[in-house]
Amino acid sequence: MSGSSESLAQSEQSRRIVDLVSHGEIRSRSELARALSLAPSTVSLRVQELVEAGILREDGHEESRGGRRPRRLSLTSDNSRVLAAELGGGHARLGVLDLGGRLHRTETIPITISDGPEETLAAVARSLRQLAEDADIRAIGLALPGPVQIATGSVEQPSRMPGWHGFPAAEALSDGFGVPVVVDNDANLMALGEHHRRLGREEHSITVKAGTAIGSGIIVAGEVHRGATGAAGDITHARIAGAADVPCSCGNHGCLETVASGAALVRQMRERGVDVRTAADVLARTRDGEPLATSLVRTAGTFLGQVLSGVVNFFNPHAVFLTGGLSASEPFLAAVRSRVYEACHPLATQTLRIEAAESGPDAALYGAARLAAARIDPASLRPS
Repeated sequence: MSGSSESLAQSEQSRRIVDLVSHGEIRSRSELARALSLAPSTVSLRVQELVEAGILREDGHEESRGGRRPRRLSLTSDNSRVLAAELGGGHARLGVLDLGGRLHRTETIPITISDGPEETLAAVARSLRQLAEDADIRAIGLALPGPVQIATGSVEQPSRMPGWHGFPAAEALSDGFGVPVVVDNDANLMALGEHHRRLGREEHSITVKAGTAIGSGIIVAGEVHRGATGAAGDITHARIAGAADVPCSCGNHGCLETVASGAALVRQMRERGVDVRTAADVLARTRDGEPLATSLVRTAGTFLGQVLSGVVNFFNPHAVFLTGGLSASEPFLAAVRSRVYEACHPLATQTLRIEAAESGPDAALYGAARLAAARIDPASLRPS
């Protein structure tokens, strides 16, 4: 191995060690060696370098599993923070997290994403600075409601974000803050955040946001799976036989979103002469036991379950998590479960969990912060 290649490998090992320790997944050198499949001597060398640099510390002891009790690893820099923001059409959810992924402060601010990227990101940046107060900002994660080109940190052909196509969002924020910035689709980051709060690094999951629109993210062995062009997990535009010729925002007809989203439920209720304005209005009628609303919500859940059954059969995940407004409806959740279990091979559902997500409105913040923290140069964590 050449000197430059060896240096790069050592840097990556150090970065991975800091990532594992900062997220609380690893607490000793022996656990690191197992998790990274490295020789204990190599791990000890990297850890010692990080300890001497003031990045890690070893204090206290873990429970012994035979032999000497291992010393507990943790980060030294206590004031380092990662900022996270999730943008929607009319609001942005902001958060300040530490390197271990703990959420310290949140705020929701009004924005109009159709105003364009410059104005929107300027408002988000101002609020993030105020929210961070005197924190030592190390990285920023940004979740956007459209397809994202990961390599450039820009939006790719968004359907509801006029003026955003090709705009270098990551570069714009990075220039303003002087720290690494990562940008990804909100569904991907929501999936990443929910997964690591519920499952382990080696497990697989799908998280579906069923709200006004439908989005989903796929996690393979603890990492976001984006596919060849970043479109992996997009079940939104799967064709549904029962959708007939209802036009979709993508230009096609009969997509899942046209019959299983909150917007679709509002449209269907209004077509039947019921005056509702939001998906929340429909769900309120469902909670009151109104037959029409309950029937439509169950049908929407069945359609989503129909699409998910093909994904579950093919992907065989450990869990499917549902978030968004519709996930709070028991008839919707029950219909999804029923259809998936009915349509899937028994082996694919043998240990499958289909549950409402637990991270609530902060799922994407957890995911964005986790992705951003992985971009931090370990050497930059040395206390000044």
